[in-house]
Amino acid sequence: MFKQKDAAIAIAVMGSFLPPASAALAASSDEEQVLVTGQQSLNSARSYTTAQHKTANVQTFSGADLRRTGQTNVMAALEQLAPSVSSPAFSGRGANGFVRTMQLRGLSADQTLILVNGMRRHRSANFNINTGPNYTTEPADIGLIPMSAIDHVELITEGGSALYGQDAIAGAVNIVLKHTPGHGSFTLQDSGYYKGDGVGVDGAADYAFKIGRHGGFLDLFAQITHTQPANRSGPYTGKLFFPLANGQPDPRDAQLGRDINRAAGTGRTMFESVGMNSIIPITKHAEFYNTSTYGHRDLTTPQFVRTASNDSTIRAFHPNGFQPQMSLQENDFEVDTGFRGTAFGSLNWNVFTTYGRDDERTGTLNSDNPTFGLQSQTDFYTGSNIASELDSGFKVSHNFDVPFLTKPVNFEAGGDYRHETFQLTAGDYQSWANGGQNVLDGPNAGNKVAAGAAAHAGISPENASNSSRDIYEGHANLDFYVTPKWEWSLGGRVASYTDMHATVETGSISTRYNFNKRWAVRASVSSGYRPPTLGEKNYFVTLNSPTYASDQLPPNSAAAKALGASDLKGEYSRSYSIGLDATPIDNLKIVANLYHIDINSRITNTTKFGGAAVESILSNMGINGVQYVQYLTNPVNTSTNGGDFSAEYTVKMGRWGTLRPSISFSFNDTEISHRRKVPSVLASNNLNYFDKMAETTLTRSAPRNRETLGLLWNFKKLSISVQEERYGSVTFVDAPSLASEYWTPVKPAFITNLEVGYDVLSRWHLAAGANNLFNHYPNKTPVQQQAVWSGAIIYPYNSPYGFFGGYYYVKSSLTF
Repeated sequence: MFKQKDAAIAIAVMGSFLPPASAALAASSDEEQVLVTGQQSLNSARSYTTAQHKTANVQTFSGADLRRTGQTNVMAALEQLAPSVSSPAFSGRGANGFVRTMQLRGLSADQTLILVNGMRRHRSANFNINTGPNYTTEPADIGLIPMSAIDHVELITEGGSALYGQDAIAGAVNIVLKHTPGHGSFTLQDSGYYKGDGVGVDGAADYAFKIGRHGGFLDLFAQITHTQPANRSGPYTGKLFFPLANGQPDPRDAQLGRDINRAAGTGRTMFESVGMNSIIPITKHAEFYNTSTYGHRDLTTPQFVRTASNDSTIRAFHPNGFQPQMSLQENDFEVDTGFRGTAFGSLNWNVFTTYGRDDERTGTLNSDNPTFGLQSQTDFYTGSNIASELDSGFKVSHNFDVPFLTKPVNFEAGGDYRHETFQLTAGDYQSWANGGQNVLDGPNAGNKVAAGAAAHAGISPENASNSSRDIYEGHANLDFYVTPKWEWSLGGRVASYTDMHATVETGSISTRYNFNKRWAVRASVSSGYRPPTLGEKNYFVTLNSPTYASDQLPPNSAAAKALGASDLKGEYSRSYSIGLDATPIDNLKIVANLYHIDINSRITNTTKFGGAAVESILSNMGINGVQYVQYLTNPVNTSTNGGDFSAEYTVKMGRWGTLRPSISFSFNDTEISHRRKVPSVLASNNLNYFDKMAETTLTRSAPRNRETLGLLWNFKKLSISVQEERYGSVTFVDAPSLASEYWTPVKPAFITNLEVGYDVLSRWHLAAGANNLFNHYPNKTPVQQQAVWSGAIIYPYNSPYGFFGGYYYVKSSLTF
């Protein structure tokens, strides 16, 4: 736990690089200005009950900037605008492809805290179990929030674990919704890839009604998106049919062709989302507020093809093989509501309750369970993942004078109770059961075969679970000036987790020194803690690939413990950063940061264990027909070093309009700093606990560096936006059996984005654009890696800019 020792370290580090206390007038920070929205800072992550800390680094992206990217998902738009954010277009195979996720500063997706209007957003029920950039994470899904509803997004990268939540190790993202009465918009967009697939139609609308005469409003918003499948798999390279009795090839080989792979692609998606954001004044000093969202997602995503020569194929049903599909029916909602106001002059108060729930019903379609032979179903309900969070609490803040300080001190404190749940519900009997039938026909007739629905087996009643925990949390923050130029912020947070039987303290110390109105430096030291999610502690799945079956075991299960698992620990972090805010000349804004983040007990998967020793242990536990298993653990500590820089200049050119050039870049490098001792049962069987593949997946899934040049020209009714991005390299690994020399280093690439817009009327705007204008694809994987999946994966799917090529869009927007 982080106690007095952390405070001592923080103060010592601060003292080593802080300037002396004697200098001129405090500068106002641009970050602070953009956070003040509406009548008050009601919807900032700091909210109006928290001090406007200028000691923290906050990047702000307007709704107009987000929509100018042509993306219909806020995650994708944010990735395009912020070099420190990585969010590949393809999140991975299987259920990984259901929800797009993001990495901040190269860290894991669930080390970033998601806020909406300053309130914690509930986690998604989707657990990302397949290899990819979001591997073994369960973050919140902000893609369910309509783009039309967003006023701006704040990216907070310093001190978040003490100020906003202990699990904000990498930082926090706060989505601030629209709140201006009497305004609305309606947008239609058509888009697709240059290749002709992935065609999407998107419609979004919002309008804010005025309520009363004292700033009340009700903003209603909605979005509907329909997207067709896209595929970049290669030709099938394996055996389609068994040879004929005379040894000659089956003539169907030539008739069917090899264009049957679809696994490296996206499926059909239908997405609908509605919501509201409102404030209703009650008295002159108090108001009621509510933010509610509901989203529904209906999609199918293709899995690896099963040919007629595969033992999992019931050839009476699928004489030419089959293409299984995973399906998702998702319903997600959240309601955030409360009362807030002022009392006794400068005392601000806020009492709130939020409740969010995500329900994902999954299925496996166009498949079979070969152990049931001719009695097998072909469509299966495989179970549900359900996650929920209830959060109730209060905040108060007060400004007060201290005789020996030059400015009022702001004190803010609060407490809340959070109840979290995670459920796995059982699927159809045939989706998981072993019907006892062996291979029916062909040269392997009579052989045993993996049970469960091919591609994605269901959850059995034995592996279904219903877990919950309570979290009691309190925090306090103090913001003060020791001189007119020198600001300090101190924060502390304590949380008790009933499932961990632990109470954890975290804190932050940050400061800012203003040399003058144009130059300021910042520094911060903070500690954080991310407990394992309930999904990480309880998730189970059986994955049936074309060539083997593997189990993801809950770390607290008997089978996992027989293989050396222990109870999951939380991740502890210490972060150190320094920064510069500058306006050297009018209209030129510069922000620079350097940071170091140490994380102990990283939560990630072990290596996939296989072989006779593992199968023997599993058999003794009653698990048969599975070749590989793995479980979540705390195998390593990591250290991350990085930095980011951004500069933006606005040029006013008179009758030629305005020009806004910008430049930004980020870099980070995560390395293993300590390895846990290999459990004895694994060591005695010469099994690797955390091998090079697992390490590379953890540390090399996000680009180490990224640079962006941008130019926005507004000339009368015309607007042109050009963006040139350079993505650094990542490493793609996907098969446990593949030697490291056949892994794929994804080469750095330059990607160009362009949008041209025109105001047909004062309230009607037309735009056309392209992302990846010059249709660049990443380098292909080696033929040895392609052969593992029979040609299905020929591009590295963790490519930071995707592997679908150029993307076009046209849109029409009305504002009123």
